[in-house]
Amino acid sequence: MNRTVILQGSSRSNGDTNKIVSYIANHTNFDIIDLSTKNIGHYDYNYKNENDDFLPLITDVINKYDTIIFATPVYWYSMSGIHKVFFDRISDLIRIHKDTGRKLRGKNMAMISTSNHDDLKTGFTMPFIESANYLGMNYLGDVHAYVENNAINNEVKNRLHQFVETIKKAI
Repeated sequence: MNRTVILQGSSRSNGDTNKIVSYIANHTNFDIIDLSTKNIGHYDYNYKNENDDFLPLITDVINKYDTIIFATPVYWYSMSGIHKVFFDRISDLIRIHKDTGRKLRGKNMAMISTSNHDDLKTGFTMPFIESANYLGMNYLGDVHAYVENNAINNEVKNRLHQFVETIKKAI
């Protein structure tokens, strides 16, 4: 299959994270899913939100793609709330939809972080790396990108191209 999807998780569908994601998509055949357009409820131990968009979305992603790239702005030194809710909901796949969750094993994960500066703090990538490890996924790496004056500079473009090449070599 070797198809790749970028799950964009930003409060602004057309913000800086989207500029970075769109730049990558324009140079690849990677699909984009904007999580802010989905109704994904917070994790609930009683599974009262099982009729929201999470299960159909993750099932579709698992069935269609081998590589999942999470694209998130840096919010308070961490992933966006949208991504945190999405990651929390993966617990549904561990607890009640185990057959679906097991299909994540062997798939690839990567991460794109974005901000206004080249100042990603140590430890930001840990939840992504450890989640991939826990789920039996292959963590392919990550890249930090930033937008200055509403533009992507050449240094960041080079980083993004290197990131894409790393992803392509792995798949």
